[in-house]
Amino acid sequence: MEAQMGAPSFWDSNDRAQKHIAKLNGLKKSVLPVVAFQKRVDDLDVMVELVEAADAGERETYAKELDASVSAMVTELDALEIASFLTGQFDKNNAIFSIQSGAGGTEANDWADMMFRMYNRWAERRGFTVELQDVQVGDQAGISKATILIKGENAYGYAKAERGVHRLVRISPFDSNKRRHTSFCAVDVVAEITEEIEIEIPDSEIRVDVYRSSGKGGQGVNTTDSAVRLTHIPSGIVVVCQNERSQIKNRATALNVLKSRLYEKKQDEQRAEMDKFYGEKGEIGWGSQIRSYVLQPYQMVKDLRTGISTSDTQGVLDGDLDRFVNAWLRAGSPRHRNKDIQMEE
Repeated sequence: MEAQMGAPSFWDSNDRAQKHIAKLNGLKKSVLPVVAFQKRVDDLDVMVELVEAADAGERETYAKELDASVSAMVTELDALEIASFLTGQFDKNNAIFSIQSGAGGTEANDWADMMFRMYNRWAERRGFTVELQDVQVGDQAGISKATILIKGENAYGYAKAERGVHRLVRISPFDSNKRRHTSFCAVDVVAEITEEIEIEIPDSEIRVDVYRSSGKGGQGVNTTDSAVRLTHIPSGIVVVCQNERSQIKNRATALNVLKSRLYEKKQDEQRAEMDKFYGEKGEIGWGSQIRSYVLQPYQMVKDLRTGISTSDTQGVLDGDLDRFVNAWLRAGSPRHRNKDIQMEE
């Protein structure tokens, strides 16, 4: 591919050239870290030979250096392995990430706000950027719904692990009797659709509503009818965007999100495993959660799909979610599934 870039006709089509470069860069990001890691493994082989050939005095020094190098490489190898599981068609895409409060009223709205903060921090930890697309403030506290765009390499591949219902158990700060309450929120994640996917939506199937933006925003945002709500009549899917001052920009963003949701819905209908994606969330209430966050009477966050748990609840709420994301990716990898099949046989 690099040789093709040297051809005299390469830049005849700027669009084609840019796609070629983007694909090449994506391949380099996948391949070069593995090549570099293999070189370090080869260097370790040389170090092992030095340890074996050294005298008693030097052997201990070389052995300590070897142990330190191996320990440092274990973490790097873990990251390379996780990245190798991101083989889905859209895993490299940006992620459209939505949080919806469920059973629990004001408690659930506050829980949705906590999750909104948690996922923003998680995205920052991973080096992703976050763009707020829509937020609906709760009646008394928190938020009832929020949609963000998480941008970065493999954003959707990682974020899709969080799709499902999340349950919180704690002493309610809104209950004067200090009773324990349970709240639920649903997370939905779809890949941002690029120009590679063609989805035609007739104008007759879309109802467009414009209104004055609410929530956070400057004077220009909140005093004009710039917010856009698109309703896809056949499916009932509703998309809202109000983060831009321009109604035209909000409509374009909302239409892009709608196309992404329709494509994801179409893919779901073609899958036999309906417990993934939309079907996995089910009702936003009891019996459908994928993860429980218990703050009272003990401290525990447990993922019910993988069995991974931790007592570091504050760390999790501050965005330390990779242990759950990585375990889910491993559980869904072909190597893991093959082990399960062999064990069953």
